[in-house]
Amino acid sequence: MDREDELTAERMIGLLADAGSFECWDEPVRLPEADPEYRAALGRARERTGLDEAVTTGRARLAGRQVVLVVSEFGFLGGSIGVATAERITRAVERATAERLPLLALPVSGGTRMQEGTAAFLCMVRITAAVQAHRAAGLPYLTYLRSPTMGGVFASWGTLGHLVLAEPEARLGFLGPRVYRELRGVELPEGVQRAETLVARGLVDAVVPPERLARTVARALAVLADPPDPLGSATPLDPPGAERPQGPADAWEAVLRSRAPGRPGADAVLAAAGPGLLELAAPDQALVRALARFGGQPAVVVGQRAGAERPFTAADLRSVRRTARLAEQLGLPLVTLVDTSGAELSVQAELDGLALEIARTLETLVALRTPVLAVLLGQGSGGGALALLPADTVLAAGNGWLAPLPPEGASAIVHRDGEHAPELARAQGIGAADLVAAGLVDRVLPEDDTDRTDGPGFAGRVAHAIGTELAGLTARPEAERLAARAARHRRLGGGSG
Repeated sequence: MDREDELTAERMIGLLADAGSFECWDEPVRLPEADPEYRAALGRARERTGLDEAVTTGRARLAGRQVVLVVSEFGFLGGSIGVATAERITRAVERATAERLPLLALPVSGGTRMQEGTAAFLCMVRITAAVQAHRAAGLPYLTYLRSPTMGGVFASWGTLGHLVLAEPEARLGFLGPRVYRELRGVELPEGVQRAETLVARGLVDAVVPPERLARTVARALAVLADPPDPLGSATPLDPPGAERPQGPADAWEAVLRSRAPGRPGADAVLAAAGPGLLELAAPDQALVRALARFGGQPAVVVGQRAGAERPFTAADLRSVRRTARLAEQLGLPLVTLVDTSGAELSVQAELDGLALEIARTLETLVALRTPVLAVLLGQGSGGGALALLPADTVLAAGNGWLAPLPPEGASAIVHRDGEHAPELARAQGIGAADLVAAGLVDRVLPEDDTDRTDGPGFAGRVAHAIGTELAGLTARPEAERLAARAARHRRLGGGSG
C-alpha cells in the first residue's frame, strides 16, 4: 500500500475535521537520552512521517461541532507508546475535560514501546486515569480502532470508549501473531483478532469504513452531547385513564399474533424514531443497539430483534449491560425493547454462563441511576425477556406477553405434551392486561391487524409514546424516581410493599 493510501494521522484528520479547522496542541518533544540506535530510529521516524512522536493531538470542528482528536501514526515506530507519547495523550485528554469537549481517539499501535520498557508500559495507567476522569465528568469519549491496534493500547484507552468503532478487517487484540507464535509454538487461528469477529462477540460496537466515520461520529454526538428538546415539545398522549388495555382478550391469540410475519418490531420502532438515529448492530443479530432521539428526547436503546437468525446469547446480555452503563455514564435514559422467543438453549450457553448473565443484567438495570423505560413489543419468553424489564415505566403492545417459558414449553412440563399450550397461556396470566394487574405494565399501546412494518401505524405510536414517557421521566428528580422504582419492584407480582 502506498503512503498516500494509508490511514496516516494526516489523512484521518483530513477525513474528520472541517476544512482548515484543526488546531494542533502538540508541544515539541526532545529526543530522549538513550542508546544511539534508538535515537537514530526516532530520527528516521520523524523524517519519514513529518511528526515528532507517534501521536498528534488537537481541537477541530467535526460537522460544525468542537471535538478533540487524538490520532496515532503507525509509520512512527509502529504507533508504539513511549513516555513522551503517553504524556501528549494525557495532556490532550485533560484539556478536553477542562474545556468540556467530546473526545475522539484513533489509535493504531503495536502497543508499548519496547525500547523504553516498563516505564512506557506503566504509562497505560496514566492515560487510563485521564480517560476515566473525562468519562466521570459526563463527557463523551469515542474510539476508532485502526489496523493494527494491539497490546497495552488495546487493553486500556483504546477500548474504553463509550462507543468503540473499528476499521473494516482491522487486526485488534492483546497479543500480536508473531509474539503468539514465538511463545506458543503455533500460529494464531485466522480471524480471531478481526474487527468483525469482535463485533459479533459484543466486544466492539460497530465496523465503520473511514469515509463514513465523520458522519457516524456526528450522529453519535447528536445524541450523546446535545441536550433534550424542552419538555412538552412532544404532543402528550391521552390521559392514562382513556387507554384501557386493548388487543385480544384471549392470551393464546396474543401469542399467535405476536409471532406473525411482518409484525412491527424493534427495527420498525427505531425507523420511526426520527432523524439522528445511529444503529450499532447488524440486521442479522438478535441484539438491537442504537442511539436515537424520540420526540426530541435523546436515548440509548438496546433490545431484541424478533426473528433474528440466531438466538439471544450470553454475549448479547453482556452488551446490554455495557449499553446500560453507557447510558448511566452520560446521564441519558435507557430504552429497552423486549421481543424474544427465548435465549439460547445449548451446551455452549451453559458454558458461557447465560444464567449468570441474566442475573447480572437484572441487577444492573435494577440499580441503574439513569431513567429506564421498557417496551414489551411482542414475545416475552423466559429469562432473556425478564432481564430487560426492570424499569421506571413499562409500556406493552396490545399483543405483548411475558411468560417463564413459551406456552408450548410450559405445556410440556405440566402435561408432558405441547397440546395444552392455549389453555396454559390463558391460565398463567401472560397477556398485557394481566401484566397491568401484576404491576409490571403501566400502559398498553393498542395495535390492530392492519399494522405492518412498511407503514407508520403501530411502530409510529410506540415511538411517539417513548418520547412522551422519556420527557416525563427525565424531568423527575432522581431521588424521587429511584424511590418510586424501588417501591414498584417491591410490588411486582403481588408483593405487599
